[in-house]
Amino acid sequence: MSFEQIVLEVLKTLTLEFILLIAAATFIGLIIGALPGLTTTMGIALLTGITFKFSGHAAIALLLGLYVGGVSGGSLSAVMIGIPGTAANAASVLDGFPLAMAGKGAKAITVSRSASIMGTLFGILCLAFFTPILSDLALKFTSAEFFLIGLFGVLISGTMTGADLPMKGWISGFVGLTIALIGIDELTAYHRFTFDSPQLTSGLPFIPIMIGFFGIPQVIESLSSEQDVLVAKLDRAKTKLSEILQHWKVALRSGLIGVGIGVIPGIGEDVAAWVSYGVAKKASKHPEEYGKGSIEGLVAAETADNSCIGGAIIPLLSLGIPGSPPAAVLLGAFLIHGVRPGPMLSFEFPAFVYQAVSWLLVATLFMRFMALWLARPMQKILTIKNAVLMPIVTVLCAIGAYSLDIRYIDIVLVFFAGILGILFRKGKYPPAPLVLGIVLGPLVDVNLRRALKASNGDISIFFTRPIALVLVVSIIVLILAQLGVFEAITSKFRRMRQSTI
Repeated sequence: MSFEQIVLEVLKTLTLEFILLIAAATFIGLIIGALPGLTTTMGIALLTGITFKFSGHAAIALLLGLYVGGVSGGSLSAVMIGIPGTAANAASVLDGFPLAMAGKGAKAITVSRSASIMGTLFGILCLAFFTPILSDLALKFTSAEFFLIGLFGVLISGTMTGADLPMKGWISGFVGLTIALIGIDELTAYHRFTFDSPQLTSGLPFIPIMIGFFGIPQVIESLSSEQDVLVAKLDRAKTKLSEILQHWKVALRSGLIGVGIGVIPGIGEDVAAWVSYGVAKKASKHPEEYGKGSIEGLVAAETADNSCIGGAIIPLLSLGIPGSPPAAVLLGAFLIHGVRPGPMLSFEFPAFVYQAVSWLLVATLFMRFMALWLARPMQKILTIKNAVLMPIVTVLCAIGAYSLDIRYIDIVLVFFAGILGILFRKGKYPPAPLVLGIVLGPLVDVNLRRALKASNGDISIFFTRPIALVLVVSIIVLILAQLGVFEAITSKFRRMRQSTI
């Protein structure tokens, strides 16, 4: 496709309707992100249910706008009340809230907004550059590679997000894979885990599961932990651009960290922010200022979590594998609206990547103006009691699930997914691997059997191709490292060496 044709296709989706949709979605995303208890993931899942009125591209543009607004909006509550609106902004509390309490609230919001813009733009730039390259590489993948990369994604997501024990992350991921198996087998038409129920023959719908799994536990937790909110006052002092740009090295490093972590399947913006914050603190000339209102620390956290947006969408569009929980829900929305991410996307919709880039840029532009404008109204909105807000959220969860297929069974599914989500929180099992397992389940299942069928059951197909061999070795090393095998071997050699001295 020529450059002129790409430009024309992009301009076709930058009509007034698209721009207004993106603006509205960014605005809603900022509010959802700013309200503690309403996550970006849940927001995307809820809005997916009401996007059927729009064309496929318009619906996706809307959801991308919400993604950008949601991640950025979480910094508003992080700065003003010391409670992050989303997990992605937890690191921003450490320096944003102390700045606000010191009478520099406007400065903290301006810095976080500017860092959000820099991070988002950097992520979009990487998205535009690396997605076509990775898509071309993915065209060389066979079923063996797709099976292994899906399995690797679930395992590494479980490893990175399992705080207490990687095993909990792996269990979470494989529960997701099991849920994905429910329904009629794509290759043999065999009924799996349907228990003779016609409601289960088409499998469990993804969006109601996500709404229940994330929404209901958050409602219960918010209602049971009502607390008085201390809202910092906002001054009217202006922040010079030079004060922010002097931290360009921190922003660049944090952007790279954010994109790098975003590309890893199922990790997400919160991990990117914490890793970036830790690296910035170690590299800083004034680490003692971190946690006490450091502009540098705030820039590091906000740049990383926002650049992770573009990073998470890179594997989503090129491989069909999401890099974060919000991107996983986006994948479900893509499929609902007839867009199948992966290597063939560039053939079915040649200009889609660049259209998505343009929508993200428009959302970033609106976020630039809306974030600061919303700051003062949000001071009052953030004082709304959970007893008022959470029942509304519960109703929205039910409406969002029901509106997908107009089936009461989906509301019931939200309830059961909510119970599962509560059990996961109680047991401290990370949710991200489960989401990734559900999303990647069909890819892992179908490609495993296709590979074995193509090789007449010979498992050497997973070792004889270079890319497949690299993935197999990576999976084995990952598992052995987390089980402490390498540490035990190193310790044994150290003791043997000491005994010979």
